[in-house]
Amino acid sequence: MTNSGKRVAWVTGGGSGIGEAGAEALAADGWTVVVSGRRKDPLDAVVAKITKAGGAAEAIPLDVSLVADVQKVADQIVAKHGRIDLLVNSAGINVPKRSWDDMELEGWNKLVDINLNGVLYCMRAVLPTMRRQKDGCIINVSSWAGRHVSKMPGPAYTTTKHAVLALTHSFNMDECVNGLRACCLMPGEVATPILELRPVVPSEEEQARMLQSEDLGRTIAFIASMPARVCINEVLISPTWNRGFIQTPNRD
Repeated sequence: MTNSGKRVAWVTGGGSGIGEAGAEALAADGWTVVVSGRRKDPLDAVVAKITKAGGAAEAIPLDVSLVADVQKVADQIVAKHGRIDLLVNSAGINVPKRSWDDMELEGWNKLVDINLNGVLYCMRAVLPTMRRQKDGCIINVSSWAGRHVSKMPGPAYTTTKHAVLALTHSFNMDECVNGLRACCLMPGEVATPILELRPVVPSEEEQARMLQSEDLGRTIAFIASMPARVCINEVLISPTWNRGFIQTPNRD
């Protein structure tokens, strides 16, 4: 980043999984990290872990589907730190009822509110500050399902993650002239707690072959470490043992 002093990162979904790993990797690289999520206790645990390792972190609980609350948190970060150099949109969910046979509108709306609207709300909330800085990076965590349509993730998840990809590229088209850049990070299967919501939860052996949270944490830190002249528009990353390419029995 062009900022030679303190670098401030805001990570949503920071209490677990990819967001937690991203926050830890960024803190290890010297970033001041603000983690947000709906549950306070996991956020506090992440902050404690980062602080114990010598990093700088703080927690601000947030439901990203609430646009007014999103703006309040962004304003709070700027009021305290004076800047936001990086936004990592990692908050995301899926639901067990995810096929056309059992999909419910309540589940669809919930996914759109968090996986898509929440991403947009956070991007809009940091935009004035990043424009003022003439510098800023956004990493939107999408999914392999944001590039490739398949049955397993379900129509709502697949649709929102495709939309995040389009949203990211649209941002770069408009905001590159202001020195801003965004990356759509599209991981294949990652062994995170969201797997517990699948109709068939993968076995421990299957999860061990998946991407791990720390793999995505390192990727997030790498994207964030690039100089301001570099825009990594998208990253499509998967396990080497990609179950989408391999016919295995009992695949969920």
